[in-house]
Amino acid sequence: MIRDAIILGAGAAGLMCAMTAGRRGFSCAVIDHSPVAGRKVRLAGGGKGNVTNRYISPEWYVGTQKGFPDTLLKRCSTDFVLSMLASFGIEWEEREYGQIFCTVQAARLVESMAAACRNAGAELLFNRTFGEIRHEGGLFSVETSGGTLQAPRLVIATGSPAWPACGATDGGMRLARQWGHKVVPVRPVLAPLLLPESWPLHGLAGVSLPAAVSVGGRTFRYPLLFTHKGLSGPAILQASCFWRQGEALHIDFLSDHPALELMHQPEHGKSTVLGLFKKVLPTRLAERLIPGSLASRKVAQLAKKDREYLALAIHDHMVTPSRSEGMGHAEAAAGGVDTSDVNPRTLESRKQPGLYFAGEVLDVTGLLGGYNLHWAWASGKAVGESWKK
Repeated sequence: MIRDAIILGAGAAGLMCAMTAGRRGFSCAVIDHSPVAGRKVRLAGGGKGNVTNRYISPEWYVGTQKGFPDTLLKRCSTDFVLSMLASFGIEWEEREYGQIFCTVQAARLVESMAAACRNAGAELLFNRTFGEIRHEGGLFSVETSGGTLQAPRLVIATGSPAWPACGATDGGMRLARQWGHKVVPVRPVLAPLLLPESWPLHGLAGVSLPAAVSVGGRTFRYPLLFTHKGLSGPAILQASCFWRQGEALHIDFLSDHPALELMHQPEHGKSTVLGLFKKVLPTRLAERLIPGSLASRKVAQLAKKDREYLALAIHDHMVTPSRSEGMGHAEAAAGGVDTSDVNPRTLESRKQPGLYFAGEVLDVTGLLGGYNLHWAWASGKAVGESWKK
């Protein structure tokens, strides 16, 4: 039996593609080496699936080819995702920064999508590995552990190597090279950053505070968390999408309270320097940032140069991470199949007709906040809508 399409990967993008195409009358076979669909989706957002964001726009995506995801993001709105949840009877809630989560376990969303795929005529083939893939006579032939499948269309929706504990690999990217596609080298993002042992703020594990972290021309104002090895928290996870080896981070530990203004306010003049900053910073952090020679001085007694020194230490702490924690701790990977040889409206290969890409396998990566899952929905939907009888 020849299907209309073979989809490699039963994650968010693969399921959306099969569901969309199936409802349009196309027969699909979805292959995945995992025992269940959507392993990453089931664990995303603490198990509640940060499925989209209220504020979808291109600024929340990184990739070599600027503007590539714009068209598809416009064709897949936040309301589309919310309508999908409603169709499955799944309630949602909006949290800070516009993040939208299911109010039930995300596994229910995955199972609902899998059921919708089957109802639309798709075959979901789990625990299947694939080997050689050929294209002859207008058909793709995929050798799997359960036999050979054939179809005139092949969709690579295998994701990225981030989060290998969920079975993630770079198999789709290696496969893309078979048809001459370039692959932008992948790197872990949405990952904690490790700091050198010489960093003077080591030893503050567990301290958290709102902060502004700047790198690569972008500034992120989110919570920051000190870890045993370096820094994490939403501010760092976002910054990791733009950080490159050897670059310094600039951290403002008090972005909402200008330190110079605090020190100039008459009511703070009799406070000690350390006493003042303990009121606005976590105690352990204040004790590290304020040098001992100034800690016990009265604020009113500080010379101009001392005030400026303190303001710089608090508002522009500069440190160069040694590395990220790697793919094992990364929620996503930047890089992937180079989009310059992919049609931005249909996601069809410009090198091999009938070959499509969807999801994180492409060099399109969303920042923290539901943007990666939204790209999976948008790209899977676009592929499934593009086929003609």
